[in-house]
Amino acid sequence: MISDATGETLATIAKAVGVQYAQIRAIEHLHPLVRSRRELDRVLKDVEAKPGIVLYTLLNQDLAEALEQSCKRLNVPCVAPLTHVLKVFESYLDTPAAQMVGGQHVLDADYFRRIEALNFTMLHDDGHLPDDLDDADMILIGISRTSKTPTSIYLANRGYKTANVPLVPGVTLPESLEQKTKAFIVALVASPERISQVRHNRVIEQAHGHLEDYVDRDAIAAEIAQTRQLCARHGWPIIDVTRRSIEETAAAIIRLYNDREAPALEA
Repeated sequence: MISDATGETLATIAKAVGVQYAQIRAIEHLHPLVRSRRELDRVLKDVEAKPGIVLYTLLNQDLAEALEQSCKRLNVPCVAPLTHVLKVFESYLDTPAAQMVGGQHVLDADYFRRIEALNFTMLHDDGHLPDDLDDADMILIGISRTSKTPTSIYLANRGYKTANVPLVPGVTLPESLEQKTKAFIVALVASPERISQVRHNRVIEQAHGHLEDYVDRDAIAAEIAQTRQLCARHGWPIIDVTRRSIEETAAAIIRLYNDREAPALEA
């Protein structure tokens, strides 16, 4: 993977393709910030020593052509994943691309919005600072081990100020949640079996072997039932994360957030 920027786009593409070949173990070589012929020559030595499929994003046409010619000489496939997409955009918009290297990483308003969202999310993790939850874009609630924190951080990286509040048996919700709030509230649940498994691993890690109720499936099922009752009472949507990745859960939350004027249905 050869890029004149960070290489994140190529890494994402490679990952999306790689999962289709579970029987193959991919060995990745990422070369970011390749912006001169000297840097490209250094990378080409690595390609020659360890040949494989080459994915690249190089806006400098001279560097791109040099890379293509070298790969042809080495008899290795060379693909520019964004080229076809750019051509479609240029044709449809009837204007050439700006040729801006790393344009998605510029320090613009959107960038600082994401930084602000991440700061907010870290400060409001696990029920902290409950008095200003109304400032959140989203609030995730759920019992222990329903992936609230990693999902919150992922949403923050997408620019959403996200707080998460644990539902603990015997502990009342923050008053700010019992009142009407402009923040979008969604509950995360999972199967008792899944939560029990994750909690059991957590107990082993922390050497808290006496917490039987924490990993008991019947007790967990009761916690989940209470979550559903709470959401039914307030009209909050529920997302089952049992078989969802963090990315899939976040996508479902964003969809519900954008459609929140419509009647809420369990995802």
